[in-house]
Amino acid sequence: MPNDSARGPGTPGGPRVGRDERDGQRLVRRSPVLFTAPIVLLVVLALVLVWEVVRSNVTGELATQWPWRLRLMDMNPLGSLIAVAVAAVLTRTQYALAVRPALGWRSDWGPGAFASEEETWQVGILNGGRQQAVVEAVDYRITLADGTVSDWLTHAGVLEFLTGARFAKDVDFSLPRCGAGFPLIPSGAYDTVAAGEFTDRFVHEVEELAMRVRVLDGAGDCHERVMNLLKGAR
Repeated sequence: MPNDSARGPGTPGGPRVGRDERDGQRLVRRSPVLFTAPIVLLVVLALVLVWEVVRSNVTGELATQWPWRLRLMDMNPLGSLIAVAVAAVLTRTQYALAVRPALGWRSDWGPGAFASEEETWQVGILNGGRQQAVVEAVDYRITLADGTVSDWLTHAGVLEFLTGARFAKDVDFSLPRCGAGFPLIPSGAYDTVAAGEFTDRFVHEVEELAMRVRVLDGAGDCHERVMNLLKGAR
């Protein structure tokens, strides 16, 4: 978890509040095949059941007329199919909870990899879930201390933005690329994947560096978390 009390050299009193205070993982998309298909099947079977119940209660001459003569399925196999569909939906829901990733990050000041004379703010992301998750997309949004706010940018876009703001890569910051297809394996020991390293100057001239990570889990669902990589640095 972020160390909100960590403060680098020359840090003014108290951390400032970033623009984006969303600090929780959310589900952004279900698998259309593994989630939607069983639900649609269950709904269709339920409609067939309703039709058969209504049709079976129509008596007299009306029962011999169209459309009441239309028989879609016998009740016994229909009941069995509904039971199977319900079991499939419940099993899929339970499986989705079991493989759900738990995206998080850890950060602290430490000896710099490229700024040997000063400590740097080092951030790593992790998956605390039980199963591997695969990165679908990573985007960044920057808020400078002067109030300038970028759109959501790709890795190449954020490097260009920071260069335009007079920050030098591997001098003021390091931002490893974590692209689509990168596997986030379960981190039982809270081992992290490097997400960024920033000098004291960078920390005090950038208000917020938000990293939006989207991953796919084993059930085909897409999860997202927005993480402020500078949270707790000041």
